[in-house]
Amino acid sequence: MARDVKKDEKPKESEFKKFVKKRAPIYLAVATLVIVFVVPELTKGSLEGSFPENLSEQERLALDTLMAYKGPNEKGLSVKDAISNKISEEYPNEKIYDNKKTSVDVVITNIKLQEYQVILNFKSYKGETSYDWNVNLESGKIQGNNQEGKHIIDVVDFYD
Repeated sequence: MARDVKKDEKPKESEFKKFVKKRAPIYLAVATLVIVFVVPELTKGSLEGSFPENLSEQERLALDTLMAYKGPNEKGLSVKDAISNKISEEYPNEKIYDNKKTSVDVVITNIKLQEYQVILNFKSYKGETSYDWNVNLESGKIQGNNQEGKHIIDVVDFYD
C-alpha cells in the first residue's frame, strides 16, 4: 500500500505581501498625518474663496483692482490682507469661514463708465460688517464710502 505522505506545506506568501505587512504601521501613520494636517489646510476657507465667480470681466477687474490696492507706494499691505487681518483679529483661533452663519456677499455696481461701487458684506454669528468703496478703473483711485471702507483704505495707505 502506498500511502500519500502529505507534507505540511504552507502556501507561499508573496514578497509584496510581506513587504506591505512589514511596513503597514508606517503607511498608516503617514496617511493619518496627511489627513490630520494637510487636508484641513487645503480645505480652509478664506476671504478670497468667498468671492462670487459669476462676475463680468469689468466687475472682476474692479474687484481685483480693489483687493490688490496697496496704497500710493504700491508696496506693503493690500486691501484684501487688511480685511483678512481685521477679521482674524475679531475671530482669533477660529475657522470663521467654515461656520454656517458666516457669509461674504459682494455687490458690484457700475456708477460711471470706468467707475464701480464695490460693497462687501461680511456676516457672522457676531453680526454684520459692511465695507463700501468706489473703484475708478481708469485712474486706479479707491475711495471709501463708509466708515469701515475708509478705515481699510487708511490702514493700507499708511502701512509701513
